[in-house]
Amino acid sequence: HKCCSSTHLCKMLAKFICPAAIVVCSSLLLPLSAAFHAVATHKPIIRTHLMSSWDDFSYDDDDELLDSGVDADFKAADENDDPVAKAMAGQALDAPEVYWDGEPIDVPVGSQLELSEENVQGVLAACRQEIGTMFGYQAENRGVGITGGVDYVDLDGPTVVVHLKGRFWHQRPTVLTRVGAYLMGRIPEIVDVVVEDEYELTDEANDAAILD
Repeated sequence: HKCCSSTHLCKMLAKFICPAAIVVCSSLLLPLSAAFHAVATHKPIIRTHLMSSWDDFSYDDDDELLDSGVDADFKAADENDDPVAKAMAGQALDAPEVYWDGEPIDVPVGSQLELSEENVQGVLAACRQEIGTMFGYQAENRGVGITGGVDYVDLDGPTVVVHLKGRFWHQRPTVLTRVGAYLMGRIPEIVDVVVEDEYELTDEANDAAILD
């Protein structure tokens, strides 16, 4: 009789304990499963190095420099204007002067040109064209207020010295980096490209160029 009662009691407990255990386990496992799913399906944040692209502009409608004394007759075009309108506006400003009359040396990156003043000048001339949107050599760029240029100054051993002038939309250190990468990518003996005066890399120099 006692054995039968024990058996009956076990069956009764099983009816209540098993569902309760299942509920407890489910309450513990479901959050863990959801957490695992969130981790497994989470897309990583890809961080990129912020740099100005070759032809990316960031027009500032509040830029007073574009509306001030660049030239009494100059009226800056809007970034969204068509190229013809920009070029027409840019005719009011002189292009940066280039103090070298040789032909551009247009070779692909990875070339093995010898380090010489002539080669540096030639590759720099090609650089002005290749990354032309950074400079004011084209009337279209001058039409939106870009008057910047780059000049060769000297060759100090394996270091090329350049001069930045005029006004840029890109930060001047970025302009120097682009020019340096272009030269070193074609003349591997160059170890560095620097400016004649560190002041040339400041925002103050860029703002002051509006009065040049």
